[in-house]
Amino acid sequence: MFTAPPTIETDRLRLRPTRLADKDVHIAMWADARVTRFIGGEPRTPDVSWGKFLSSAGLWPVMGFGYWVFADKASDALIGMGGLSYFCRGIPELEDCPEAGWAFDADHWGAGYATEAMRAALGWADANLDATEVRCIIDHGNAASERVSEKLGFRRIGDSDALGHVVAIYSRPKGG
Repeated sequence: MFTAPPTIETDRLRLRPTRLADKDVHIAMWADARVTRFIGGEPRTPDVSWGKFLSSAGLWPVMGFGYWVFADKASDALIGMGGLSYFCRGIPELEDCPEAGWAFDADHWGAGYATEAMRAALGWADANLDATEVRCIIDHGNAASERVSEKLGFRRIGDSDALGHVVAIYSRPKGG
């Protein structure tokens, strides 16, 4: 079982463990209404962001998988976060399989970073996890994440209103 995220490099990104030095950038990213529009709907306060920051890092020793910092390879600066999770959301379709998720600072949207980062994360999952599939949820209207999920091999399997609003549920078989 993995207790810490391995570092993975792509052409432009470094998927690496969370560091305390990432805290301020993380808090600023999640305070941006553009970032949270389809993830929770409201900008996060610093204390909520801090708790999410810690819980992302805490997935690894508990679940054996989790989130990475998506860092610019040249500067090593955080530009996003994501990977695989289990957040106990109360959505039956998410039980018993890792849930993919990704988010980027709005200044880094539209450059293909989400597809690049998650392709690497899912490649790691395919090689290292026993899961036969990975699932994800996407808020209705989030066309950018829908495009990313399609490129990654996810297919829509249904909807859920368990979070208080309707989200689409997607599945990707092992190997894409």
